[in-house]
Amino acid sequence: MNFLNQPGFLGTHAPILSDLTLILILFTAVLFTIGWQLARHKHYVAHRWVQTTSASINAVVVLSIMVRSYVVHILPGIPTKLLQGDYAVTTVHAIIGAISLLLGIFVVLRGNNLVPKRLRFKNYKLFMRTAYVLYMLATLLGVLVYVEVYILGI
Repeated sequence: MNFLNQPGFLGTHAPILSDLTLILILFTAVLFTIGWQLARHKHYVAHRWVQTTSASINAVVVLSIMVRSYVVHILPGIPTKLLQGDYAVTTVHAIIGAISLLLGIFVVLRGNNLVPKRLRFKNYKLFMRTAYVLYMLATLLGVLVYVEVYILGI
């Protein structure tokens, strides 16, 4: 674990774990975009595999690293410090990220026919597009948090 607290490789004040997290999340954003393009070109099997892989990587990163980081570093300051430093942006990022994670996992489970028939919604595109937009918004906010904390030092 000491290795993960060493200085990162992106030239900021971030530890290596934060740099790895940023890279993995940006990688999943690229994968989600590739998957979206595969669906647009009617390559649905490849689309399903890419989106499932990306959602799985994202879920592992969020649940193993980001949740703990929020609980340890941000949650104790809520609500008193909500308007200070990166607390507000991080909290909005966490809320949008949690919604996109839950919706994205549900869409992936639905796309792989792993939900009960009664939960198989009809307007699949709406759910996929909503999950994608929310995920990209959460990613953008996550990059903003990284910049605030490790580059600007807010």
